[in-house]
Amino acid sequence: MKRGTGRLGRDAAERRALLRSLSTAFFVAEKIETTEAKAKVLRPVVEKLITLGKNDTLSARRRAASYLLDEVAVEKLFTEIAPRYKDRPGGYTRIVKTGVRRGDATPLAIIELV
Repeated sequence: MKRGTGRLGRDAAERRALLRSLSTAFFVAEKIETTEAKAKVLRPVVEKLITLGKNDTLSARRRAASYLLDEVAVEKLFTEIAPRYKDRPGGYTRIVKTGVRRGDATPLAIIELV
């Protein structure tokens, strides 16, 4: 079993930038298709942000806004997505494998809200 987070072939700053943009896109669209490895690394980030969104305080909004790149994503997280899961203790997302990419046979997956 692998320990820690997936590195995705990037250094720390590139990985953080990738996860910030993926999580922003995820909250705007509520579902994105990406590689299976990126989806697996993105899942804990998104779940922690949804848990943060369940506590709708100014501090929580500022913490989410400091991570997400778009104010629309922050607003949607706190007004639409997080209230949906008020009574759920976790497990807000699912990863569905969709096949392989035609060019390089990389496994693809859809990460979506449950």
